[in-house]
Formats: sequence, C-alpha cells, structure tokens
Amino acid sequence: MPTKTLSIPTADGRADAFAAFPDQGGRHPGVLMYTDAFGVRPVVKEMARELAGHGYYVLVPNVHYRHGPAPVVELPEYIGEDVRPSVVAQLMPLLKDSVRAEHGLRDADAYLAFLTAQPEVGAGPVAVTGYCIGTLLALRAAAAHPARVAAVAGFHPGFVVTDAPDSPHRLIPELAAEVHLGLAEGDLTPEVISELYGALDAAGAGHTCEIYPGTAHGFTMADTEAFSASGLELHWDRLLALLDRTLRR
Repeated sequence: MPTKTLSIPTADGRADAFAAFPDQGGRHPGVLMYTDAFGVRPVVKEMARELAGHGYYVLVPNVHYRHGPAPVVELPEYIGEDVRPSVVAQLMPLLKDSVRAEHGLRDADAYLAFLTAQPEVGAGPVAVTGYCIGTLLALRAAAAHPARVAAVAGFHPGFVVTDAPDSPHRLIPELAAEVHLGLAEGDLTPEVISELYGALDAAGAGHTCEIYPGTAHGFTMADTEAFSASGLELHWDRLLALLDRTLRR
C-alpha cells in the first residue's frame, strides 16, 4: 500500500500529514481523516491504510501541527488507563488551540484544497471522517464546504453538542453531506442525543446516528483500553457503505 509523508501549506504554517492510497494507479475518491486527540500514530496510519485498501486516497493531517510535528507529545505504544491521565494533561493545552473554530476552518480550507489537488485523487466529491474530537473538526469542515464534501462520518464523537454559539451541532442543518455518527454507549446523555437528533433531522441530507452496543468512548482505537473489535468492525461496515453511496455514484 503506497504511503506518503506530506507537508501541507496552511494560513498558519505547514501541517505535516500522512497519506495512504491504492497501489493500482489511477485516481480515487478522496477522504480527509481527522484523528482523535492523541493524533497521528501507528494505529491511525494502519486505519488509513485499511481504508485506502478499499479504493480511497486518505489524508491524515497532524491537527496539532502548530505545536510541532506528530507526535507532539511522547506517546506509549499502548495508551492504558495508567498513562492516559498524564498524556491527556499534556495534550489539553494543545487541543484547546487545535480545535478553535477559526483554526479549524482555516485548516479545513487548506486540507481540502491540498487533498483535491493530489494527482491520485479524482475530480468528484470527497468525504471527511473524524474520531473523538476529530468529529468536531469534520463537521465544521463539511459545513464550510457543502459543494465539495458529500459525506461526513464521526465515531465516538467529542464536544459536538455544547452551549457555545459555535457548537458543531448548530452547523448540521447547513450540511449538504450525508452524515453517519457512531456513538459509544454512555458517550452522550439522553438530553444531548435528543438535541443532536433534532439537528440531524433539520439537515437537508440523509443521516444516521447509532449507538454501537457494548462499546466505550474511543472504541475504534486498538492502542487504548477502550478498543472493541466488534465496534471497529461495525465502524468499517457503516463507513464503507456511506462512502460507497456518496463517492461512487
């Protein structure tokens, strides 16, 4: 599976990124993949390669690039509960900066322009996926680029419904993309889920929002204690079906 390490020019500097794409040549639908808070690391690269194996060009930017190349903090091979608090404590100041709305929107402009300019990427619409906090960034990117983004998927999303005026769920009615959100059990309160469903119902495009049974927050990530093999498999089923419907029409 061909891969590349890339440098994406942005309004605020250059973002390092990882890309994976099919090895049979030609041009393929593009997917912008936003990571969870832990960022670009081996498990995420493997997920990008897996998706590329299904016929997609997958671009994974370092969302924390303003603070240095990935990994911006030292990560263990396995992020267990014994080390998670200290890693999260190091990431929190960076994360607050990385997910600021103005930063996310400027970055999305740069990432999507870069993705669609790649010689391996076809001329059609693209998709945006996100994990945990990456779902917030994915929704903002899709809302800001309705003519370009045909699908948006988020898994075990974080901070998508808040009291803030720029809360991501307030952007959902502006989406032209089809949406799938895969929630972990206990990820969101019933009140928050109800508000999220209301926003999805107001959107013009199709959507699904599903609680994945027997999962905890972070269930797609094999380098954490939250990992669920069945949850990851269901994630692939839902994501690949969404991309097939929207990018291969």
